[in-house]
Amino acid sequence: MYLFNFGRFVDWSAILPTAGDHAFAVCVIGADPFGRTLDSTLAGELIDKRKVVARRISRPQDAATCQVLFISSSEDSRLKDILPQIDKMKLLTVSDMPRFSVRGGMIQFVFDKDKIRFEVNLTNAERAGLNLSSELLKVAIAVKRNS
Repeated sequence: MYLFNFGRFVDWSAILPTAGDHAFAVCVIGADPFGRTLDSTLAGELIDKRKVVARRISRPQDAATCQVLFISSSEDSRLKDILPQIDKMKLLTVSDMPRFSVRGGMIQFVFDKDKIRFEVNLTNAERAGLNLSSELLKVAIAVKRNS
């Protein structure tokens, strides 16, 4: 699953606490397009020596415990309110909504010849303090920077 793999290709060493039983949370805000598939895909997986868990959240401030946040396209009309609330959080934002990567998001799913691919806005990721692996950037259909 893309959300899990995106999390694997970010350097979390400077961001995540080193001690304790903190889980690595992949969160969904809005209508959940993944359902139980997300839970079963993440079951038993580890990222940065942490157990990976799926969480569904309803408020942007609940994303403080997330590392990867999928913002559902159901939240399109609220995006301009959500992004400022999570701006200082060190998390990777992902969505399938149109123009997400140019509206402040980091990774946007796109359809390319009947396949799901993704594009990356590197400026938005760097602003959040995230260092994305060159391996991730290599497989993106586009890597953009804000002008």
